[in-house]
Amino acid sequence: MPLTFPVVALLLLLFFILANGLRILKEYERAVVFRLGRYSKDGALYGGNGPGLIILIPILDKMERVSLRTVTMDVPAQDIITRDNVSVKVNAVIYFRVVDAPKAILEVENFLYATSQIAQTTLRSVLGQSQLDDLLSKREEINAQLQRIIDDQTEPWGVKVTAVEVKNVDLPGEMLRAIARQAEAERERRAKVIHAEGEFEAAQRLADAARIISSEPATLQLRYLQSLIELSSDKTSTIIFPIPIDLVTAFFKKV
Repeated sequence: MPLTFPVVALLLLLFFILANGLRILKEYERAVVFRLGRYSKDGALYGGNGPGLIILIPILDKMERVSLRTVTMDVPAQDIITRDNVSVKVNAVIYFRVVDAPKAILEVENFLYATSQIAQTTLRSVLGQSQLDDLLSKREEINAQLQRIIDDQTEPWGVKVTAVEVKNVDLPGEMLRAIARQAEAERERRAKVIHAEGEFEAAQRLADAARIISSEPATLQLRYLQSLIELSSDKTSTIIFPIPIDLVTAFFKKV
């Protein structure tokens, strides 16, 4: 049976409806539907906001896809002058995701670009108020502060910032040399302190031994005999030693 014009037109209309009205959203995607330019809270004609199959009204409905997965974004290196007037370059990475798809489309033109700009300006502002030592040693506290500030600013857009990590802090060459000298001086100071503590402890032990020996003279003779035994173990040596007067005093008295 040959196809007539009305049948062909109907088939073309059905194909147009299917081509423009059917959408398949993945599990991590949501649809923001506009009907005649207005946001439709009910979403598509069938399937709501997804995921899965949704059916739009051709010509009347327009759809924006929004991914709910966590986005990892590099924050470009920023030139920062710390509170103690040290010029550094700092870059970071930010992790965020969309938690409210309609807000991410309706409240800001491009939430990815806007989040990136907020991260850059916040990075310069927060680190510019920090000391260099804090920037190097208190990284976790600074990361938490950056995450809190950026998250507060992106919340109206339906964007949740889960983490911000400062990656690299590039210091000028002269500052690196100064830090190296400081670290070397600190190591020398610790070595001297440890050596002094060892000398002090050894002196205390010698003083304790002297007090014990002075209170018990026999201990000095025992120590003397022990030293003779240790020296006599080396048969290749000739040892000349004095005899303590205490050992022969008794003989003198008998004579």
